[in-house]
Amino acid sequence: MNVADFRRIALSLEGVEESSHMGSPDFRVGGRIFATLAMQAQGYGNLMLSPEQQAAFLADQPKLFLPVHGGWGRMGATHIRLAQANEDQLAGALHTAWNRRIQLNGKTKSKPAKRAAKRAR
Repeated sequence: MNVADFRRIALSLEGVEESSHMGSPDFRVGGRIFATLAMQAQGYGNLMLSPEQQAAFLADQPKLFLPVHGGWGRMGATHIRLAQANEDQLAGALHTAWNRRIQLNGKTKSKPAKRAAKRAR
């Protein structure tokens, strides 16, 4: 796989838009980032996973996935080595990051709605 494949698969997911963060391509759903190509020159795509999801990917495929260096990596940001990934692996990883962002967006949106409902009473 390569950068073009990463972009194609990411953009095939429902509601995804490509944007830019600090000069690097990113992929967002609901306005929030779930994947980036910030390290594309080094051959990586980046996925915003939970620490638990990251641990599972690393345990299952340690030669394909590695944590982003530093604090972001400890929070679940994960590199995928594009040249070593196949279509199913890349699509599955992107789908996992996208689905996590969808779930987090839903939790974020529900809190203000609940507060507004309480105030209306």
